[in-house]
Amino acid sequence: MIILSEGGNLNLITPDPGLVFWTFLIFGILWFLLAKYAFKPIGKALKDRETAIQDALDTAKKTREEMAQLKAENLELLNQAKEERNAILKEAKEIKEEIISEAKEKAKVEANKIVEDAKREIENKKMAAIVDVKNEVGAMAVDIAEKILHKELDSKEAHQNLIKNLVNEISMS
Repeated sequence: MIILSEGGNLNLITPDPGLVFWTFLIFGILWFLLAKYAFKPIGKALKDRETAIQDALDTAKKTREEMAQLKAENLELLNQAKEERNAILKEAKEIKEEIISEAKEKAKVEANKIVEDAKREIENKKMAAIVDVKNEVGAMAVDIAEKILHKELDSKEAHQNLIKNLVNEISMS
């Protein structure tokens, strides 16, 4: 449906000159008022908004860089801690092995000392037993010899012959 004016013209296509004048006048006044009172605050608000956004972006970038730096420092500290832990564990293992080695050596020396003491004591007891046996044998031999000599040396002449023989044997030796 097409709207026709009284003269048969299309009203929308050819506007009335008064309407055009008033439209331009109102638009000009509105533009003037907006330019005088609104554009500066709107521009300032936009500029402030742009500055705030840029500051936020800069802060976010700086924060990301700081976080990356902190992460790198944390990794470095973690690696240092691991290295220190490994060094401490290695040192503890070396100390443990040294202590075990010293304990084994000390136990070996102590065992050797105990064995040597036991051997010495056994040898001493053996020698004491041999001396005791020799003393016993000697005492028994003397007793036996005494008894034999008493029976055989009843005469003085037999006694004299035995003494001469013993003196001769001692002289030869």
